[in-house]
Amino acid sequence: MSENVTIDTIDGNEHFTAYVARPAEEPRAAIVVIQEIFGVNAGIRRKCDLLAEQGYLAVAPDLFWRLEREIELDPDVEPEFKKALSLMEDFDPDRGIRDIEATIKWARAETGGKKVGAVGYCLGGKLAYMTAARTDSDATVGYYAVGVDEMLDEAHAIANPLMLHIPTEDGFNDKETQKAMHDGLDDHPKVTLHDYPGLDHGFATQFGERRDEAGAQKADARTEEFFAQHLG
Repeated sequence: MSENVTIDTIDGNEHFTAYVARPAEEPRAAIVVIQEIFGVNAGIRRKCDLLAEQGYLAVAPDLFWRLEREIELDPDVEPEFKKALSLMEDFDPDRGIRDIEATIKWARAETGGKKVGAVGYCLGGKLAYMTAARTDSDATVGYYAVGVDEMLDEAHAIANPLMLHIPTEDGFNDKETQKAMHDGLDDHPKVTLHDYPGLDHGFATQFGERRDEAGAQKADARTEEFFAQHLG
């Protein structure tokens, strides 16, 4: 079962919408699904639906609401891709993390205090790293995160498990950036990094031209096992 809900901001003065997919039975835990630069589109909603099939309450907050509410873009349509890049430039990740924090709080209350994790893609991959460092997410996964190398000074704050999926041919993360991520995080007791040789940014997208089926299945299987271990 799926629906759209309204979530209050941390300060309670405003609100934003979120897509929620509910499992058929009592949820084992909850997972916040963090959008790409394309909004809560069909691919992100499908990610939620698949997590619900695994028994989780899955919720994808609209993080671009301050710029434009409920936006949905297709990365394979050039004008929409360009609009997504423009939105990303105007997006404030620090405020986005506060909205993710509010969503975690909502999900924890909605499930009666069960564990809450998070998974993010692209922009959401970066936000997943920030979520692990700045919130009480019980377990967090980031796919092809951009900009983590600039935030390695926050790694000390990561108290719960974090897993990052890194395609080695990521057009937005060069080899030097990938090395910096490994140098800064490989020794962290709570962080696991997985490399995907030959794959590019967006390889695990649910729909569209960027998807690499074998790579997506491998990464998603690792994510599923990770959440089963740390969320129950």
